[in-house]
Amino acid sequence: MASLEQPELRDIQISRVGIIGAGISGLAAAKQLSAHIPIVFEATNSIGGVWKHCSIASTRLQTPRCDFEFSDYPWPGRDNTSFPSHIELLEYLHGYATHFDVLRFVRFNSRVVNIRFIGGGDGIPGEFTPLLNGHPVWEVAVETLPSKTIQWYAFGLLVVCIGKYGDVPRMPVFPRNKGQDVFKGRVLHSMDYSQLDKEAAAELLRGKKVTVVGYKKSAIDIAVECAEANQGEGGQPCTMVIRTLHWTVPAYWIWGLPFFLFYSTRSSQFLHERPNQAFLKSLLCPLLSPLRRAISSFIESYLLWKLPLVKYGLKPDHPFEEDYASCQMAILPDNFFSEADKGKIQFKRASKWWFWSGGIEFDDQTKLEADVVILGTGFDGKKKLQSVLPEPFRSLVVDSSGIMPLYRGTIHPLVPNMAFVGYIESVSNLHTSELRSQWLAKLVDNRFKLPQIKDMLGQIKREVEVMKRTTRFYKRHCISTFSINHSDEICEEMGLKPWRKKNLFSELFSPYTSMDYQDA
Repeated sequence: MASLEQPELRDIQISRVGIIGAGISGLAAAKQLSAHIPIVFEATNSIGGVWKHCSIASTRLQTPRCDFEFSDYPWPGRDNTSFPSHIELLEYLHGYATHFDVLRFVRFNSRVVNIRFIGGGDGIPGEFTPLLNGHPVWEVAVETLPSKTIQWYAFGLLVVCIGKYGDVPRMPVFPRNKGQDVFKGRVLHSMDYSQLDKEAAAELLRGKKVTVVGYKKSAIDIAVECAEANQGEGGQPCTMVIRTLHWTVPAYWIWGLPFFLFYSTRSSQFLHERPNQAFLKSLLCPLLSPLRRAISSFIESYLLWKLPLVKYGLKPDHPFEEDYASCQMAILPDNFFSEADKGKIQFKRASKWWFWSGGIEFDDQTKLEADVVILGTGFDGKKKLQSVLPEPFRSLVVDSSGIMPLYRGTIHPLVPNMAFVGYIESVSNLHTSELRSQWLAKLVDNRFKLPQIKDMLGQIKREVEVMKRTTRFYKRHCISTFSINHSDEICEEMGLKPWRKKNLFSELFSPYTSMDYQDA
């Protein structure tokens, strides 16, 4: 690898805007900042982020097509009900990038290996001065593959879009002599599994005793693929090892009613606490608690009727609302429970487990034989960010609370001229990233001024407090129960009207989507 020592000024390429990552967030940021001719660094040879590099054959969107689209680029052959596959989503992203000529900004096989703060202007941390009159603020070292040469760049604004998922797997930690080194079979993370083609994945699973650790979307999809690979004579069951249960949903209809009525309209979100609510609303919130719980119970009653959750011991102990408020509601593959009914998917609840030579052992002293163990244990987005951010900014952005303290989900008030897109979650992360990229572009163009630092920090604190009171899983930084209010405040800051519908009835009872923000 070439040297990372301080380069000579003549060796540095200077530009106004740099963007790290060409996934959904990076593409949205590049399109909105296109007037500044951004340079987008993508470590791989393609766009798409986790949808390209961490998806398996059966991966589909968790939201309907109409809820996951850019405001100015509808899906071709758009419909309101289907859940596109990851292949369809990648095609959609390529269409978007081509239509708006975003690919000209992307430098593929370009991995950011170092970032340095060099100031610029007054160089005062905590001041976001749009592009600082052309003075660089950040130096970025980029390794180009396959040559592994290092090129330094300098930017007035750096936008980090590497996301919380992919690249860095979260791996369990085991006591001495109880880790995967004592296991005679094969261990891989869901990220490694996603790199296998369909034939290789089937070969790995067929006729094997497979254990899948986890109960979120990747683990569920892998368990179904395992069951499908083990049909017929010689087929083995797949066992899911589950620590924390979450509510799963078969479709976006509850007792014949569209799901959006419960959480995605302005009237439904009025029932929930939100930051900066008026005094009267603060008084009403405790009184509305029984109604919120009733809605959650109504949804739970349908799920318990529709799905054999009690039969398989998969009924969570917490209300449905807490999973929705933390963006952890998973859409089940159609054949998940039919495979369980055939005995092809089995379940084991366990708070602690470790390896033995023939498989996995649990804290209840039972053992499970396994040939292959696949870890659907998620990703370490915190470590991912720590690997690129310099101190002292690393400690500000990646703190011990587990939540990235970002104003408007985009900037840290004490980190100058750096933005983060794609780190706040909602029902539609694409819409969330696009609207915040629009906000960022107007900030960069000096179309509005930021509040004082203390006011931004106060806003962040209020959002975190609301999330803490809403769900025990608040560290995911999900705004789904007050997403419309979050967008309202962003629109007001940009000088746009917050209420986006054509009439009062639609405003109160129609779902909000990206199409409502076409003129943002």
